[in-house]
Amino acid sequence: MAVRDFSKKTDWICINGEFVKWDDAKIHIMSHVIHYGSSVFEGIRCYKTPKGPMVMRLKEHIQRLYNSAKIYRMTPDISVDDYVELCLETIRKNKMEECYIRPLIYRGYGDAIGVDPTRNPVDYAIMVWEWGKYLGEDALTKGVDVCVSSWRRMAPDTMPTYAKAGSNYMSSALIKMEAILNGYVEGIALDVNGFVSEGSGENLFIIKGGEVYTPPLSCSILPGITRDSVIKLFREDLKVPVNERNINREMLYVADELFFTGTAAEVSPIRSVDKIQIGNGARGPLTEKVQTLLLSILTGKAPDKYGWLTPVNK
Repeated sequence: MAVRDFSKKTDWICINGEFVKWDDAKIHIMSHVIHYGSSVFEGIRCYKTPKGPMVMRLKEHIQRLYNSAKIYRMTPDISVDDYVELCLETIRKNKMEECYIRPLIYRGYGDAIGVDPTRNPVDYAIMVWEWGKYLGEDALTKGVDVCVSSWRRMAPDTMPTYAKAGSNYMSSALIKMEAILNGYVEGIALDVNGFVSEGSGENLFIIKGGEVYTPPLSCSILPGITRDSVIKLFREDLKVPVNERNINREMLYVADELFFTGTAAEVSPIRSVDKIQIGNGARGPLTEKVQTLLLSILTGKAPDKYGWLTPVNK
């Protein structure tokens, strides 16, 4: 079970453009976000490379953050480019060579506590800390055991899954807790129509017969940036077809390989679903190829030919 260890907390957090000490970074209990979950956020990794710390697809992540905020009518009074620079400055101020980055936009404390959020200010914050392998230190090589959750993803006309909103992750928490309580590391959710959607915090890929399959955006998945990167590597570098299509639950059981993708999870193999072994019960060959290629680029061991890395120190 992965646990955030805040004994490794950093010194500084950026709130509305000002840096405050970690332990002093507080909001009022009457802030709208506490009562109604009115926040959007991102997860981004900074990698240690021979050329110094580099952030994976930083501009794309912050643009997605702003897309999420726009959907909820809560765009902050700071440009995307300035927000990108504040992320880099937060890493520099904390003297981090590698870290996890959590940008956040949320409704703060105003003069109203009702559901209508518009009388509350739009605040923002940036946190960085050291965070290891999300699904466990052995997950990238040995794989993880998962289950299909009894909880489904939201229907597309209930809440926007295109937005990476904090409130959506109450659904994720139910999926995750159910999985852990039943002895699994992670859960896979189906969508409202019964097709495979995603993990509690990861996108999903299936390999069958030398081809790759992944659920489309219409299956209530988050448009993952690591997902997009993996699709490009399969198609452009490994010359493996990628099919974005509806996936029935039973396809999980007969897959040759399965893996999760995400900023925190990176590329994490799945060795069993509902106690049914997948492939040889460990990381499969195509999973290993795309995982190695992605991490080689992100850690500076392979050329950054797609321009995915932003240097922290310019």
